[in-house]
Amino acid sequence: MNPVNDGKTSIRVWDWPTRLFHWALAVLIALQFATAEFDVLSMDWHYRFGYATLALIVFRVAWGFAGSQTSRFADFVRGPATVTRYVQELFSAPARKAASVGHNPLGGWSVLVMLACVLIQAISGLFTSDGIDEDGPYVDYVSTKTIKLMSRLHHLGETVLLVLIALHIAAVLLHWLIKHDNLTLPMLSGRKRTDAAQPYFVSAWRALILFVLAIAAVALLSWFGSA
Repeated sequence: MNPVNDGKTSIRVWDWPTRLFHWALAVLIALQFATAEFDVLSMDWHYRFGYATLALIVFRVAWGFAGSQTSRFADFVRGPATVTRYVQELFSAPARKAASVGHNPLGGWSVLVMLACVLIQAISGLFTSDGIDEDGPYVDYVSTKTIKLMSRLHHLGETVLLVLIALHIAAVLLHWLIKHDNLTLPMLSGRKRTDAAQPYFVSAWRALILFVLAIAAVALLSWFGSA
């Protein structure tokens, strides 16, 4: 079928705050892994990248409640029955071409899991110590038992995060191969060819205000940690 006559039109599906968050988070995770595992830059940069990541997560959680339609948790978080049905239809032959504007039911839960994992990494890193010369900014405020727990959690979280990233990439590739739906291009351009209705978008000023508040909150946290 000629793509021009397939009944689909190119519409805006992702706002720029969501797209910027997505790619900025990917870059920050890569930088933190490089500083921790390959000694690229100093560990001071690892902490700075961690604070920047925490600010992004705080913003994304707020944007999940006050952002544009496709960015809101209420738009893409579905129950187990819906997720199971989606997975069954995904691998059925032929797969039913249900319209999906933003995150699909399975992708919605992957977003929550990824956000939770990165948030735990960022918070646990504040209380982590290697017992030699690297201490998180808040180790002096908690007990030795808590430091050991947070350190184990932080190192375990690194492995879990790498697995989640690998699964995310695999899911994007499988979705492209099975459903012939490129999920990466819309996250770059913000647009997608679909027969679904145009979602609504909120003002970019709202995103800017929320992001400034997130930065202020994390900057205050950083100041207390270095005081």
